[in-house]
Amino acid sequence: MAAKSFDLIVIGAGPGGYVAAIRAAQLGLKVVIVEREHMGGICLNWGCIPTKALLRSSEVFHLMHRAKEFGLKAENIDYDLDAVIKRSRDVAKQLAGGVAHLMKKNKVTTVMGTATLTGKDKVSVKTDKGSEDLTAKNIIVATGARARELPGLEADGDLVWTYKHALNPPHMPKKLLVIGSGAIGIEFASFYNTLGADTTVVEVMDRVLPVEDAEISAFAKKQFVKQGMTIKEKAMVKQLDRGKGKVTAHIEAGGKVEKLEFDTVISAVGIVGNVENLGLEALGVKIDRTHVITDEYCRTGVGGIYAIGDIAGAPWLAHKASHEGVMVAELIAGGHPHAVKPGSIAGCTYCQPQVASVGYTEAKAKELGYDIRVGRFPFLGNGKAIALGEAEGMVKTVFDAKTGELLGAHMVGAEVTELIQGYVVGRQLETTEEDLMNTVFPHPTLSEMMHESVLDAYDRVIHM
Repeated sequence: MAAKSFDLIVIGAGPGGYVAAIRAAQLGLKVVIVEREHMGGICLNWGCIPTKALLRSSEVFHLMHRAKEFGLKAENIDYDLDAVIKRSRDVAKQLAGGVAHLMKKNKVTTVMGTATLTGKDKVSVKTDKGSEDLTAKNIIVATGARARELPGLEADGDLVWTYKHALNPPHMPKKLLVIGSGAIGIEFASFYNTLGADTTVVEVMDRVLPVEDAEISAFAKKQFVKQGMTIKEKAMVKQLDRGKGKVTAHIEAGGKVEKLEFDTVISAVGIVGNVENLGLEALGVKIDRTHVITDEYCRTGVGGIYAIGDIAGAPWLAHKASHEGVMVAELIAGGHPHAVKPGSIAGCTYCQPQVASVGYTEAKAKELGYDIRVGRFPFLGNGKAIALGEAEGMVKTVFDAKTGELLGAHMVGAEVTELIQGYVVGRQLETTEEDLMNTVFPHPTLSEMMHESVLDAYDRVIHM
């Protein structure tokens, strides 16, 4: 059968790939997208979206327990784990269907199957019905990543889980060990802990949420401990002895090994790029530790082949992948897009309390040689936070003392994943402290703390 010809082949229909396909189609290119499993990729089916649905259930459950504080009555509070999981799966299903609809609407051809590059402009797809050959001058590889498995800590789906098992659990953990305290680990720890699991988190670095500002990490940790979690930092799970219905974890910290028993372990120790069996190396595409090496425009160094999203390295965030997809589509269509700057991409973690940040931490700004001014404002000083019953949290801002440039913003507390966008826009517009001080923030809102934090950096704070 003759190969079908297109302007662009996109491999992978996650938040990088499907967005690239839509933007390229809008720009008049003839596009085909290849997906081996689910439209919407991991993010939509087994990542960002279903975890948020789960965390919303645990947040409502948590609030039900606090009913009395709000003058309300709720008795015999309980949950149905199967129903919680079903809601999460239904949310994912609805959105995956939405992606398939968007492909049709934008006249993007969809091929379900596993793709291999057989030449720099040729892709062979293994489908249920055999194989299909596609050709295009441009190929975007957006195959994403999967959970990293450490030797001896491999998942079995029963006692030891990856994020996938944790999203569709075979049982409710009673005594849970979470290995790794990045966003994925902490979100699952938060969910299961709120539903009553006795939760221990082990982190190899010197603090939980190690990519966050140290002050924010410390604040979040205090809250997690208050909620009953056990946090072990500078610690490592050396081995897991699996028995019937239980796991004995050997946890090493400070040169000593402690043996603790759990009924469930969630491993969240990072990710590995899906670079295998794509035929990339044979074409001269360079790969370093499971990630494709690209320039700032996601070009691989082999003409016409691009890599975006998780496969192209950190930060491993859906919104970064989507932006890269748009950028590459515009590049291919002859445009002159701006490169995506990692420093202007916000990170959000949906634990309780939420954590969000953009730009440099205080330590990083100092390390880069900036003379800095730092402002802080607590949730305790904000009327809306008090009215919501969410007085635990803080907003922290870091400025360049010489120019007034906003170098970084870091938050912990209720709804900060929504608030952070204000500072993201500010950084994009190259705002200074003066612009932010002269902005009128609406009252009563949580966003007023963003204003106060800026004022505090310049010794002008009002409500503290």
